Parts: sequence; structure tokens; C-alpha cells
Amino acid sequence: MAAGLAADAVVHWRFAPDMAPGPNTPDDVIPGDDLFRAQAIAAAVAAVLVLAWARRWTYAIAFLVAASAAGAVLLYYFVDFGQLGPIPRMYDPQWYADKTISLAGELVAALAALIGFLTVRRDREPASPSRQLGAR
Repeated sequence: MAAGLAADAVVHWRFAPDMAPGPNTPDDVIPGDDLFRAQAIAAAVAAVLVLAWARRWTYAIAFLVAASAAGAVLLYYFVDFGQLGPIPRMYDPQWYADKTISLAGELVAALAALIGFLTVRRDREPASPSRQLGAR
């Protein structure tokens, strides 16, 4: 899972400069390079969280980060929404190796995070005082 998130982070960080807004971009639009850097940072943080604390909440964060990125890649490959509020036009109907690496990492990370979320045991409630003292 962490490796998939790392692949996502690296690809987004590398492509961030290519997503910089052009000269005719309206001022009310979030720059695409900022969105790509934010995704890279979110993926890296999610990977570190899962590696440091394998808990339901870290798996949930990892799932949200990975699944939303995978959904965006596929959605913007197939559909040209144009600008959506402050989100710039991100339509990209071309497919290339880095997009495949990013999508594969995101899908693997999302699936692993979902499995982790569903299988990790919740922290047990603290034992009663009589059990803590070894009473029988």
C-alpha cells in the first residue's frame, strides 16, 4: 500500500510543473500545479501514516487519498468537464506510462487500504480493574 502511494506521490510531484496555469487562466482557478503537489503530499503523508500506525483511521485516510486520485485519473481521461468552479480543466485523453504507474499505484493502494480497514482489529476496551489485578 505504501509503495502504491509512493508511486502516486512521485508521479504527481514530477508532473506538477507541467500543470502550471497558462497566461489566460482566470484568477479564481486553483493552479493545476498546486493541485498536483497537494496530491503528492497527501499520498506521501498517507503512506507514512500507514507505515507508522496501522490503524483503521490511517487505512481510511489512505483509501480516500488513493481512491480519489484513481477516480480523478479515470474521470478526466474519459470526460471533459471543462472548468468546475475553482478546479481547472484537467481533461487529458492521452495515456502514457507515468499515468499507468500512477493509476496502478493508486488502485493497489486503495484496495490494500480497504482490506486493511476491514480486517484490522479495533483497539480492545481496557480490562476491568479486577482483571488488571489478576483476580480470578
